[in-house]
Amino acid sequence: MHLAIIGATGMVGKTFIKVLEEFRLPIDKIDFVASIKSMGKKIKFNGKEYPIISLEECLQQPPEFALFSAGSSISIEYAPKLAEKGTCVIDNSSAFRMEKNIKLIVPEINGHILSKDDKIIANPNCSTIQLLMPISPLHQKYKIKRMIVSTYQSVTGTGKEALEQLMGEREKKKNIQSIYPHQIDLNLLPHCDVFLENGYTKEEMKIVNETHKILDDENIRISTTAVRVPIKGGHAESVNVEFENHFDIQDIYELLENSPGISVQDDPTNNLYPTPVFAEGKNEVFVGRIRQDLSHPKGLNLWIVSDNLRKGAATNAIQILQKQIK
Repeated sequence: MHLAIIGATGMVGKTFIKVLEEFRLPIDKIDFVASIKSMGKKIKFNGKEYPIISLEECLQQPPEFALFSAGSSISIEYAPKLAEKGTCVIDNSSAFRMEKNIKLIVPEINGHILSKDDKIIANPNCSTIQLLMPISPLHQKYKIKRMIVSTYQSVTGTGKEALEQLMGEREKKKNIQSIYPHQIDLNLLPHCDVFLENGYTKEEMKIVNETHKILDDENIRISTTAVRVPIKGGHAESVNVEFENHFDIQDIYELLENSPGISVQDDPTNNLYPTPVFAEGKNEVFVGRIRQDLSHPKGLNLWIVSDNLRKGAATNAIQILQKQIK
């Protein structure tokens, strides 16, 4: 297998490398692609060093598979060029997610719809992935009417510069480049991505639109609020779900415990519940604070936590890759 990582020096790109080393896929040749400013640098993978190459060099010797995480503009320009040459592109940007003829995949949920003919496959938004991992099996059994989703998203969801802003503010450095419109350390910003005409942010609408597409159900009513929080990594979500059908809380526990990729951590008497610090570096989606909504007989509350660079990005993409190489 000939594999290329596009955006190899970014936060997701570096996580691609870690996850690939852990998964031990049968890679015969690997290319690390980054911007011109990274030319001349090397990347270590499985104990060997590899030179960084340009996208133009990658196009000259197209790989069998390419993992993209270099931003939407790069994906829009180069993913179709590689796909035309026969490369299967798995794209982590938002460029193709809502394209009608491009599949948006969480392998545990809808991986069965993949085909060897798919040349561009979209990786969903990090918040959508971790939300739908537990929500999908619940929807299949009880049918969701409505969800209210509040996210608490770490600065790594924005990128390296946002992490530098947080740590710079924390260390009281001067002349810090601000990625956010306000201080992020010791603060909360109800502002992830840009605001749209409907008053929601682009991040909030990604959750709505991608959920409908992945679950293939436009009838689920969803209201979202996305909040940026001053932590280095990991996203958390408080989710309130209204089902069409009655449920037994013990059945909810059993269903989630038996769903792949999910780890239930829910023992409040011993202070056991998911946290971003615990989720860091792990591939699972963690669920806790599972409880009946006291205001609604068919309502359920969940607390969902995941490493946004792992299952929210790199791990999910590499699981798609696994399915395509089988």
